[in-house]
Amino acid sequence: MSLEQKINEDIKSAMLAKDKEVLNALRAVKSALLLLKTEKNAGDITEEIELKTLQKLVKQRKEAAEVYKNQNREDLYKEEMFQVDVISKYLPAQMSEAEITEVVKQLIETENITDIKGMGKLMGLASKALAGKADNKLISEIVKKCLS
Repeated sequence: MSLEQKINEDIKSAMLAKDKEVLNALRAVKSALLLLKTEKNAGDITEEIELKTLQKLVKQRKEAAEVYKNQNREDLYKEEMFQVDVISKYLPAQMSEAEITEVVKQLIETENITDIKGMGKLMGLASKALAGKADNKLISEIVKKCLS
């Protein structure tokens, strides 16, 4: 079952259960995927592109939630974080810091990167290797820590 089919099934379930919060989050996901299909030069939308779109949605909601939290808008903060939880169910499991550190150390060893000058190259390799499994911000922090 494709991601789009799974989301459509979950939308039907949320409608039947009259769960408005879940329904709103799922409709946002469906909307983003439909926009992706209608873009110029969309061609075939791979699962990787769909996952990147979902990661983008999660990132946007986390950033919005942070703004709401700073403005003491707890109600809107909770709503955004709820949507993050719903959307995250469709993403692959995120790796722990220890697992990311292990992958980064292996890349450092195989590429023979010895100092901070190789950070750009290492970030590119790590981002590709950990695509969808870890947040780039966390990857960047771990890369800096391993190189210093």
